[in-house]
Amino acid sequence: MITLSLPSPAQPLLPPSSKTLNPSHQNIIPSSDSRKNPNFEPLKNSLIRQLDVGDLRRAISTLDLMTRQKAPPDLTTYSILLKSCIRFRNFQLGKLVHRKLIQSGLELDSVVLNTLISLYSKCGDTETARSIFEEMGSRRDLVSWSAMVSCYANNNMEWQAICTFLDMLELGFYPNEYCFTAMIRACSNAKYSWIGEIIYGSVLKTGYFEADICVGCELIDMFAKSSGDLGSAYKVFEKMPERNLVTWTLMITRFAQLGCARDAIDMFLDMELSGYAPDRFTYSSVLSACTELGLLALGKQLHSRVICFGLALDVCVGCSLVNMYAKCAADGLVDDSRKAFDRMPAHNVMSWTTIITAYVQSGECDKEAIELFCRMISGQIQPNQFSFSSVLKACGNLTEPCIGEQVYAYAVKLGLASVNCVGNSLISMYAKSGRMEDARKAFDILFEKNLVSYNAIVDGYAKNMKSEETFLLFNEIADTGIGINAFTFASLLSGAASIGAMGKGEQIHGRLLKEGFESNQCICNALISMYSRCGNIESAFQVFDQMEDRNVISWTSMITGFAKHGFAARALEMFRKMLETGTKPNEITFVAVLSACSHVGMISEGRKHFNSMYEVHGIVPRMEHYACMVDLLGRSGLLVESMEFINSMPVMADALVWRTLLGACRVHGNTELGKHAAEMILEQEPNDPAAYILLSNLHASAGQWRDVAKIRKSMKEQNLIKEAGYSWIEVENTVHRFHVGDTSHPRAWEIYRELDQLAAKIKEIGYIPDTDFVLHDVEEEQKEQFLFQHSEKIAVAYGIISTTPSKPIRIFKNLRVCGDCHTAMKYISMATGREIVVRDSNRFHHMKNGVCSCNDYW
Repeated sequence: MITLSLPSPAQPLLPPSSKTLNPSHQNIIPSSDSRKNPNFEPLKNSLIRQLDVGDLRRAISTLDLMTRQKAPPDLTTYSILLKSCIRFRNFQLGKLVHRKLIQSGLELDSVVLNTLISLYSKCGDTETARSIFEEMGSRRDLVSWSAMVSCYANNNMEWQAICTFLDMLELGFYPNEYCFTAMIRACSNAKYSWIGEIIYGSVLKTGYFEADICVGCELIDMFAKSSGDLGSAYKVFEKMPERNLVTWTLMITRFAQLGCARDAIDMFLDMELSGYAPDRFTYSSVLSACTELGLLALGKQLHSRVICFGLALDVCVGCSLVNMYAKCAADGLVDDSRKAFDRMPAHNVMSWTTIITAYVQSGECDKEAIELFCRMISGQIQPNQFSFSSVLKACGNLTEPCIGEQVYAYAVKLGLASVNCVGNSLISMYAKSGRMEDARKAFDILFEKNLVSYNAIVDGYAKNMKSEETFLLFNEIADTGIGINAFTFASLLSGAASIGAMGKGEQIHGRLLKEGFESNQCICNALISMYSRCGNIESAFQVFDQMEDRNVISWTSMITGFAKHGFAARALEMFRKMLETGTKPNEITFVAVLSACSHVGMISEGRKHFNSMYEVHGIVPRMEHYACMVDLLGRSGLLVESMEFINSMPVMADALVWRTLLGACRVHGNTELGKHAAEMILEQEPNDPAAYILLSNLHASAGQWRDVAKIRKSMKEQNLIKEAGYSWIEVENTVHRFHVGDTSHPRAWEIYRELDQLAAKIKEIGYIPDTDFVLHDVEEEQKEQFLFQHSEKIAVAYGIISTTPSKPIRIFKNLRVCGDCHTAMKYISMATGREIVVRDSNRFHHMKNGVCSCNDYW
């Protein structure tokens, strides 16, 4: 138990003991030998002039010259030189001066020793600083103790700082404002904030709070950093009898950093009304606040002001402008951000990292981000951990792990590979590339794992449909005691959603309710997505309906859910309500709205919403929106209109748009237009197997088997592999996966027996196998056998024999459900009285009593 008992001085602000006298005020007389040499004073004055202009190296040369000319420097000269090395942060030269001082044989006084403690403190060498302090013995004064407390506080050795402070008190030294400031800094964390509050009481009692602005600034920082207590920080600010620009800027900065951007802007306005002129740090913080709130108009006004005051060329302000334009751009473009970057006369690692991060966060400029990184390192700017973190994210977004591995090798070379944010980005990069074994290795070799590390690997497993590993890691996180945050739960829910494991999702829902996350907006959005993607749209709507605070993601998730389940009317009604609440839709919202129209063939409605994107909401259509319109027209059989729409696009259609058209050609059997679409895809993405498969299926449907053979031969020559189709079902918290003709399941015999029985039942009530969906040149009888070996039919049969009749059978497939399976499952729902819900790569199908929610329009 620590007890702090600070002596109260008889007179405020005056130390009670003669021990507190600062020896720096005493005159140090040079040796008589030095004074006798006529060169001593001129050389010493020359050295001082060189230090005044920051020419440290010439000053060192002059120091050597004094020794050679038998006018050896005195302690004052060495002291001035050491302090200049500290001021100009040239610590290596400072260490050189220390060595020369030792060689001089002069007896060191407390002034020089205190300066040496400061030197080694500034360069992070706490051991040498402590050694000098210990060797001082009785020569230690208040400056020595304050320097040592400050040394520990500035080098993240808070406990040592506190212990040194207590030792000082026991020896009868009374702290001054500098010592109090260092001590408060040591307590600026959650662990020791209670000690900081005791110190706060002491500085109020002794009068140092009113006497020194620095004490007040440190107290503001202590409350802000230790617990995010901006209320107490602001009370300190209000109590301060005197404030300066630094005080105002500190308070504005802490408001901006701790999620109170509106308060930061209000304080900025108050500061100006109080007559203080903002500096580069003030503008940097208030621009960050504008970024946080998306206040681009105000940010532009501030940009004009920094230009007028000549601050626009400052790196710190420039970085804030780059960040603001990147994050506030309505269309997601980084043009203005790049202009702000290019106008900066000089760049450092911070400005390069800011623009690289801006390109990565824009979502479409990852290649440019990597190119900028290459330009940075070719310009002799050494990246920091944040530079590496951002460029590894770009590699992950592009699924370019080979480039990422080269970047990581460079991070290893610079000694930054062990930094958490670099390791976490490496995990995410491998995960996004589907290389989960490498992601796990990157996770395992992390020296110190934090919650972000666990979240990265959990999210990776979730997105790569490795649910078992996801939930095992969840238990591991709980065992470490690190704690689980909203992102962890969101990742777990995403993992459950990706494989349709609603049982797991419901378990996680129960766990997060116990943890008190039920009202968390991020969690609620993830729950909406999870229930929707697992096929339970009504549970998703229930979560949405109970939310008190909804954002654009909440509305968009619900609209997407209704669209995917084929409930276009409910999706569009939800969109209308969203607009009525004043929530501004984003690009993803319109993808959901257009998809809803596409799934039910609402062509005029789709056109209306597409046109309103820019005309009403100021959103420039992206390629996804053009693809949605092509899908809307193509799905309705308007293939010529689809082609006309593509030709009218203001930008060149990418592979996504042509792939959408090719899919429509496959459905409607338009071989010629399908060939053209496939050619356009392969022109842009020559190694895309999906284009070959779709074209092959188109020829197979038309019975053009020679063309099918040519395409398959071409794929084989290019080593292009078709993605294997499979279906899965969750039963009693276990996911069961099936491929075509799968016999590996332990209950395979029962499954196929049930399939035979189902085939007989549904044929009796009108089912006729559609052998056009068998894309192989074989006999009709064999085609029918192939149809009943499709993975979705096997999964349905297993669902029937493994679940109670009252439960819906929820089937999931990684590809588009086959047309014959769709028809068969409608008949199965009628023959068995079971509700069957199927999620394929495009949408949901709810089948009940022989009717599907898609109305056979899919």
